Formats: sequence, C-alpha cells, structure tokens
Amino acid sequence: MTESASERAYRHVKDRVLTGKLPGGELISEGEIAEALGMSRTPVRGAFQQLESEGLLKLYPKKGALVVPVSAQELEDVIETRWVIERYAIERIINDPGDLPARLLKSAERQARLKGSEFVEADRAFHRSLVESTGNAILLGLYDSLRDRQRRMARATLRDSDRAVRTSAEHRAIAEAIGAQNSARALQALRSHLDGALAVMRRTHV
Repeated sequence: MTESASERAYRHVKDRVLTGKLPGGELISEGEIAEALGMSRTPVRGAFQQLESEGLLKLYPKKGALVVPVSAQELEDVIETRWVIERYAIERIINDPGDLPARLLKSAERQARLKGSEFVEADRAFHRSLVESTGNAILLGLYDSLRDRQRRMARATLRDSDRAVRTSAEHRAIAEAIGAQNSARALQALRSHLDGALAVMRRTHV
C-alpha cells in the first residue's frame, strides 16, 4: 500500500521528535516541513493535528507547532505504570518461571556490549519479555502503548556512558532473583532498576 503524503509527514515529524532531532521546546512550521518533504502544507497540517492529539505537539495558529517537552510528571507516570505492570508480571510468574530466567540472563549479557539505539531496543525487549511471560495479551498491549513515550525518554540513557553496564547488571539481578523464585528480591531489584532509570531521565529532561 502506498504511503499518503500525510502519513509520510506524520512519520517524518514523529520520528524526529522521538529521537530528539526535534527537541522539546522547539517551534516548527508547516512550511519548513512541507519544503523538506517536497509536499504542500495540507498533509503536514493533518500530521501536526494527529501529533497534537498524541501529546507530542502543541499547535499555535499562524505561528507553528511547539514540540512538547517531556515533563517531570510524565516521567513519574511512565515509571509508575511500568512498576505496576512489571511487578504484577513478576508476582504472576515467580512460582513457575520456566525458561524465562535463562532468556533474561542471555539478554542481560548481550546488552552490556550494545550502544545507542540497539541498547535502547534491547532494554525494552528485556522488560517486554517479562510482561509477555504472563500470557495476558491485554496487559502486553497496554505495556506496548508506552513504547513511544519510553523511546523518547530513553535518550537520556544514551548520554550516560556507564548506563549500559549498570543496566546489564541490574537486569541480571532481576533475572537471577526470578530464577531463584525469590519474589521479594526480584521486586526489590526491579524497583531499584526503575528508580535508577528515573533518576537518569530527571537529570536530562527536567
């Protein structure tokens, strides 16, 4: 199926917002995006409206669109939502984790060698595997709905040179606790890991 001009404009702007190429607080115009993509302003206007509905842009008539900065409240909300979902996942599978601990350990070991976007995707895949192990498709769908917000926030971890090594160690601690079927230790390791990620993101975004 051929991508429409509006879809192309939407994907172009959204990708740049999520990757930080268009940072929070920057004002962009329909004209500059239309010119960059070689199209009229009409499809760009539609893309801007869709991105405003997703909370990524704030439209100002005759001025353009402001890239909405990541707020302190959004950081808190995303981490707490992750805590609720991932805590449930651990409690749900702790007595019969199957081969999950082995898969998580393998993932953690691989992560220590990754950088940039590969590291971010591997980090997300580790946690997604934990949620997926519950077998609850609705819960997994809710977790996946956080993907865009997490992708935007995760840029902070790329500026922390030691974060990959620490994340790998923290993931190993979670995996080993699940393997030992120790719920309290697994939950403590998860909470510490999420709190650490939140601290890094606060320093960058707020």
